[in-house]
Amino acid sequence: MPPVVVWSILACLLGLGAGSGAAIFLLRRQERNNLTSSQHRAAELITHAQKEAENLKKEAELKAKDELFKIREDFNREADKVKAEQRELERRLEKREDSLEQQHQLQLKKERALQHSERKLHERRDNLEKRLQESEVLVQQQTQKLHEISTLNREQAEQLLLERLDKELSGEIATRIQKQEEYLRASAEIKSREILATSIQRYAAEHTADTTVSTVDIPSDDMKGRIIGREGRNIRTFEKATGVDVIVDDTPGVVIVSAFDNIRRETAKLALTKLIQDGRIHPSRIEEVVKETQEEMERYILEVGKQTSLEANVGPLHDKILQLLGRLKFRTSYSQNVLQHSLEVAHLCGLMADEMGMNGLLARRCGLLHDIGKAADHEMEGGHPKIGAELAKRYGESSKEVLHAIAGHHDDVTVDHLYTVLVAAADAISAARPGARRETLEKYVKRLEELEAVASGFPGVEHAFAIQAGRELRVIANAAQLSDSEAIKTCREIARAIEQQLNYPGEIKVTVVRETRSVEFAK
Repeated sequence: MPPVVVWSILACLLGLGAGSGAAIFLLRRQERNNLTSSQHRAAELITHAQKEAENLKKEAELKAKDELFKIREDFNREADKVKAEQRELERRLEKREDSLEQQHQLQLKKERALQHSERKLHERRDNLEKRLQESEVLVQQQTQKLHEISTLNREQAEQLLLERLDKELSGEIATRIQKQEEYLRASAEIKSREILATSIQRYAAEHTADTTVSTVDIPSDDMKGRIIGREGRNIRTFEKATGVDVIVDDTPGVVIVSAFDNIRRETAKLALTKLIQDGRIHPSRIEEVVKETQEEMERYILEVGKQTSLEANVGPLHDKILQLLGRLKFRTSYSQNVLQHSLEVAHLCGLMADEMGMNGLLARRCGLLHDIGKAADHEMEGGHPKIGAELAKRYGESSKEVLHAIAGHHDDVTVDHLYTVLVAAADAISAARPGARRETLEKYVKRLEELEAVASGFPGVEHAFAIQAGRELRVIANAAQLSDSEAIKTCREIARAIEQQLNYPGEIKVTVVRETRSVEFAK
């Protein structure tokens, strides 16, 4: 029994005892005072005490019940908490057991798979060893039979097998070589474009195109009669001595000197200027002045060659070569000054050689002398590359690279030196740049029309357009009439026809474009 209940009962008993004692004491006292009233009072006190005792008993019972209820609730809460913790622990243990079971099953599967793989590997190894032994036996048998049939020894049989293998792999080798060549070609083209662009950006030159006529100013129109002389003897003597044509017309204050040889024309211009300034114009004086002027021109040509050599920084050159260089100042090609062109080629070659880690001085020497033959091509037989190489070799040029560049910059000989390639590239750049070469508008338009007409005459060609100043021909082919292979063939035939039928500077790129288009409209 709980202590609270015990204490409650004891309190009740003590209360009853106290009440009884009080009642007895009162009765006895009442008896002393008033026996009759004491009895009545005692009865009331007893009744009151009993009621008090009952009230105390009820309050004690209520308190005991409340305490018991609280203790029971606390006990239930503690019990529920313990049960919850126990359930959570059981759940965790069950989950851990499931995880361990899964890991165990997975480990068993891996072990079985590993055992199966090992067994398969052992079986495969046994099979391979067995097949290897069988193949070795078979090879020995076949080799023996081959020797018996072909009567070849081992070295001969190996040679035969290697030749057969080379034939079988030739296609694959060719494919690999072609892929490598394409890769190298693309890489080389990109690098070459970078080198050319850098060289062109680092160098720029101005070109002046000489004409075939020169004008000489005269102080008055009366001088024209003195230039002509009596019955034209002065002008005839002058033309004979200089090799030019002197045109005296109605143009006021001007006499025209005409010649295709720029040196003779320049000599005649200077001589005529001296005669006009001197005032003495007669055959003997004309011959004397022309001779003096020719000697001055020779010295001037040599000085021009020396200055050009110094400007190009190509090292020492023979005087004859310097004189040929000076003569190039008065030589034009497609209205382009050959000396300025040679100087530009020299600088471009040097810049490209420096970009590629080559000898810049040697490259500039090759570029400067590449057109040296044009100074004497009217005096010797053959093209200017061959003439230039012969003259350079004759006058002490010992460098094989320079001689080969002079002779091979137009692909007249097999290219054996890289400097020749640089000279050819620089030559094409200098000749192809805008403004380098000049031609009349009528000739230019006619050449473009002829170029387009040649391409338009081929079957399957819809349009032909000459672009980039006639250096490229863009041909539009009909996709319904020409296949891809036929377009390639047509492109080659157009190029051959241009080579055979037209005259043109440099080279012309022919591009045939064939395309198919599908058009639909969403309505």
